[in-house]
Amino acid sequence: MKTSIKQLTTISIILISVCHLSCTRSHLDLLPHNPTEESYFKQESEFTKAILGVYAKINDVFWYRGNPYACTMPVYILPGDDITTNESNEEFEIFGNLQPASDRVTFFYKVWYQVIARANVMLEKISEEEGIYHTPNLKNYHKGEALFLRGYAFYNLWNYFGTSPLDTARVKSSEQFTPPGTTGTQLLDQAILDFEAAAALLPEAWDNANRGRVTKNAAYGMQGKSLVFRGSATQTIADYTTAISVFNNISGVHLVTDFTDNFAWDTENNEESLFEYQATQAFGFDNVWLPNDFDNAVGNLSVYYGYYTYDNSSMWDKSPFFATSKLANAFDANDPRRDLTLDFANKKMKKYVLRDKLDQVGIGSINNVRLLRYADILLLKAEAVLQSGGSTAEAIGYINEVRKRARDMVSGGTAPADYAASETDKSKIMNWIMNERFLELAGEGQRWIDLRRWQMQGVISLDNAFFSSNTSSMSFQSPKHLYMPIPNSETDVNPNVTQNADY
Repeated sequence: MKTSIKQLTTISIILISVCHLSCTRSHLDLLPHNPTEESYFKQESEFTKAILGVYAKINDVFWYRGNPYACTMPVYILPGDDITTNESNEEFEIFGNLQPASDRVTFFYKVWYQVIARANVMLEKISEEEGIYHTPNLKNYHKGEALFLRGYAFYNLWNYFGTSPLDTARVKSSEQFTPPGTTGTQLLDQAILDFEAAAALLPEAWDNANRGRVTKNAAYGMQGKSLVFRGSATQTIADYTTAISVFNNISGVHLVTDFTDNFAWDTENNEESLFEYQATQAFGFDNVWLPNDFDNAVGNLSVYYGYYTYDNSSMWDKSPFFATSKLANAFDANDPRRDLTLDFANKKMKKYVLRDKLDQVGIGSINNVRLLRYADILLLKAEAVLQSGGSTAEAIGYINEVRKRARDMVSGGTAPADYAASETDKSKIMNWIMNERFLELAGEGQRWIDLRRWQMQGVISLDNAFFSSNTSSMSFQSPKHLYMPIPNSETDVNPNVTQNADY
């Protein structure tokens, strides 16, 4: 996708919004300067550009926004027990001051609904086209991409907000302006359906010019992951057994030999990666203060790793993020992942910055965020086997596969050692899985959503002490803080959406 995505820099994507302009008779015969919806979608290439416009909106989740404390990356980096900060008023670290008026919560919420809106437009346009597509299977691929990206948005909305509206049709009338909120796992239910449908349509792989676009493996991976998450929330064995079947459809991927290849700019889209955000080189000029939404190329598609790089010039003298003492001490001292993940002496993070490449301004990074990789899948599969009553030895085998990759990075390595395959204590094995996810996925933005679902499942009990925060202001409350607040921008205009409890 890195090559293809650059094709969008000179057009104004119709998917961004529909502007309502007042008209006079003198205006009616004037032709627009940019493509309109009526004039667009006349060529196969325009459908391709538009589908890439759905991917492009995800850029906002990683965008620097000119100030790291306006960026939304802390929403998923900070709330867990792996990463902390010295900022005593950081809302995603201490929870107590997290409010519906939060700019970052509002922006994060809005981005996913914009992804959904774009996907819904594309699904409508694809269903209505007649005779435009001529490349074999491309129509199905585009539909699969739109479904996958919509599903990924619903997946994130459920994990962070839980009860926001379910929007599966293009908004065309005022009656659709105030959809009701959801309950239970409705958002996740739709994500699972979207991933399942996407898997039946997407290709096994793309050519090199389109590397990074989603594939069957990505859809199978996210469908299975969502099923495990729903199984955690509802304690439904059928979800775990279905997840196993879905994971078994994944093919052609494996753990890479070098753990750090999963976080380096020069080994992106490798054999372990199922889905990642495609950062890229800067266009003509770069301006980190302005968004690049493909209607006007003002900069690069980049990721802000300043939270981990300790660059005070880009951090505005705010505290960087670093590993908790809990995380540092959880590693075996001889586990190679420890010193590749963090500096044990000062807890500074190394993931994504050990082998990074900055953009031309030197603030953003062109190093892709790995959103789903095979190590994650193996540990989820271990959990699904265990929770469905399957073979404990099989579950332990998947954990040991991840641990073996780690120790094999050192000649004659002995740590982390394999867990005993003869163990049958389900609670003990579940603790092994949770601990391995803690170590393997540390600092990758996975920890909070793991903790949330395990709390819902009842296998852990979250309280202030659990988080190992570096601040003294921690005031986590359960179940309140298992959800982010629904933004005021939603509840103020939509009477059918109920604010999450206790906000």
